[in-house]
Amino acid sequence: MKRLFCLAAIATALLGNTYTAQAAGVEFGVGATSDSTMTYRLGMTFDWDQSWWQTDVGRVTGYWSGAYTYWEGDKTSSNNSLSFSPVFVYEFAGQSVRPYVEAGIGVALFSNNELEDNKIGGAFQFEDRIGLGLRFNGGHEVGIRATHYSNAGLSSDNDGVESYALHYTMPL
Repeated sequence: MKRLFCLAAIATALLGNTYTAQAAGVEFGVGATSDSTMTYRLGMTFDWDQSWWQTDVGRVTGYWSGAYTYWEGDKTSSNNSLSFSPVFVYEFAGQSVRPYVEAGIGVALFSNNELEDNKIGGAFQFEDRIGLGLRFNGGHEVGIRATHYSNAGLSSDNDGVESYALHYTMPL
């Protein structure tokens, strides 16, 4: 319950400050790792407002993603991370529902160097993601996403970790 209160407080603060930027939406996600660590994600997405290679089939677009993730460990202490990523999206054409696939590479900062049995080697990590989902008229979005965190060999400890999550994005 304490975790949900913290996430709600962060969401309120983020929503209260959206007048200074053109935010596309607020993202909520829940997932798990292969080590049974639950992940809870709260983020903001900022649409690039650009399209490339637009055809009758679809278009390439993208957004910036900034997020806080709480990693609830069951064997060791929990972890927290902040991440920022550019994300490319191929959005298929559609009237009221548009399927999409996405991929992005960004950066993340973790609060400690361990996550369950994984020694991630340092606070600085790279965030790689791939996902798919559905966008609806009005700006709502649902999808699934696989996200990998690794320090790319910057430290001798580089176990890395993957999170598989469901997410929902609501427009602002």
